[in-house]
Amino acid sequence: MTTLMLASDVTKREVVTLSGEAVARIKDTVFDAAAGRIIGFTLSGRGLLAGPLKRSLPFSAVHAVGPSAVMIPSEEVLEDRDAVVASEGAGGGQVIGAPVVTDQGTGIGTVRDVVIEAGAGGRVVGFEVDADKPLDRHHRRLFVPRGQTLAVSGSAVVVPARAGRFVAADLPSFAAQVEAFHAGADHPAPDLPAPGEGGLA
Repeated sequence: MTTLMLASDVTKREVVTLSGEAVARIKDTVFDAAAGRIIGFTLSGRGLLAGPLKRSLPFSAVHAVGPSAVMIPSEEVLEDRDAVVASEGAGGGQVIGAPVVTDQGTGIGTVRDVVIEAGAGGRVVGFEVDADKPLDRHHRRLFVPRGQTLAVSGSAVVVPARAGRFVAADLPSFAAQVEAFHAGADHPAPDLPAPGEGGLA
C-alpha cells in the first residue's frame, strides 16, 4: 500500500547528503497546482536564527524522504532559489487555506494541508480539510482525494463530486480510500459512512 504524508511534515526536516552531511533545512514546499505535484523546496540554514538560503532543492533531486530527514545525493544538486520558486507551474494558486468545492459547486471545507505520496515524484493525492460537514463530532478534519488535476479555480480548490464519497478521518485509512477512488470504485471503503450516513456526497 502507498505511504502517504502531509506536506507540512516535511517542513523543517534536515536536508542530508548520502555521505551524512547536514546542509540545510526545509523551509517551504512549492507546488505545481496544475500538475498536482511538488516542484521542490525552499531552504533555510540549520541554526535557530538562520534565515532563508539563496538555494533551493528541486524535488527531482531528492533521493529519499525519511521520517526525520530529506536525503540528497550531494550538495551539488541544490539550485538557485528562483529555479524552483519561479519555475513554470509554481504559484498556480494558493492551496493552504483555500476553500474546497466539488465540480458541482458543493462546499466541502478549507484546505489545512496537502497529502503527498512518499516518493512517486511528489504526487499530490489529496487534502487534509477543516470540514464544513464533519463525519461526526469527533472528526472535524477530513482527508479528501483530488482528481486527476489539482484544479485551483480563482481562490478555490476544485475536486470531483465523487471525491466526497472517499473521505477518511485519518491519514492511515486515507491510503485505501485514495486507491479505491483512483480505481474507479463506486462505493467508499466499508469502515466509513456511506453517502447520506455521515459522508459528504
